Amino acid sequence: MLEVKKLEVVYHHVSTAVQGVSFSVKEKSMFAIIGANGAGKTTTLRAISGFLGIDNAEITDGEIYLEGKRLNGLPPNKIAGIGVVLVPERNKVFETLTTGENLAILAGGRGGDRSAIDRIYGYFPALNARKGSLAGLLSGGERQMLAMGQALLCSPRLLLVDELSQGLAPLATSHLITSLVKLKRELGLTIAIVEQNAAVALRIADYAVVMENGRVVFDGSPERLMQHEDVKEFYLGTEDGEERTYRDVKQYRRSRRWWG
Repeated sequence: MLEVKKLEVVYHHVSTAVQGVSFSVKEKSMFAIIGANGAGKTTTLRAISGFLGIDNAEITDGEIYLEGKRLNGLPPNKIAGIGVVLVPERNKVFETLTTGENLAILAGGRGGDRSAIDRIYGYFPALNARKGSLAGLLSGGERQMLAMGQALLCSPRLLLVDELSQGLAPLATSHLITSLVKLKRELGLTIAIVEQNAAVALRIADYAVVMENGRVVFDGSPERLMQHEDVKEFYLGTEDGEERTYRDVKQYRRSRRWWG
């Protein structure tokens, strides 16, 4: 459904954030992009969804296609109009509006479809209980639900979810992951999720790529990645708890082999 070919993104005309990234996302699959902070994960999603301009960034090389249609250069509203919808990181909602008003803004664009809002409440019962509350007073998990509800009102075919678990308690993350899997199954959505918590992402993904320093360094099924020694050591926890980069792990393993 989605093809990214040799994508390169540059910030402020000088800083390269994504270099030669390529991957494909199959229709109705759950695709995960994992990696540490600064790996280029969010930049990749913004390139796909057309939101690079707000950060003074641009695609300088490569191609992005949705079912054969080139997305490069299209503004975010045009990309959303053909079914690619982004749920941004850090719960982007209108904090001074109520939960219901946040959803009504999107539903109003579809002729005030009340039944569409009711469906969102069906997927996220916690929002129904808080529909009269200001969005700024919602918990982090509830705000993430609201952001996902707004995205669903845009009728996505490809849903891009950026850092679903960021700043959330494990229980809230678990509820959101369950909801995401349910949405994929019941709505037939294709979902690409960016996630720093590799264990969370690999638990639900059909396929995943690992990004480091703006490049894809591994890809494969969750089962394959979870068995890879480097992926396990860096992304799925270390015995000493020390934070390392992928490069650190590779150098350590080379030296260990060299010295026997």
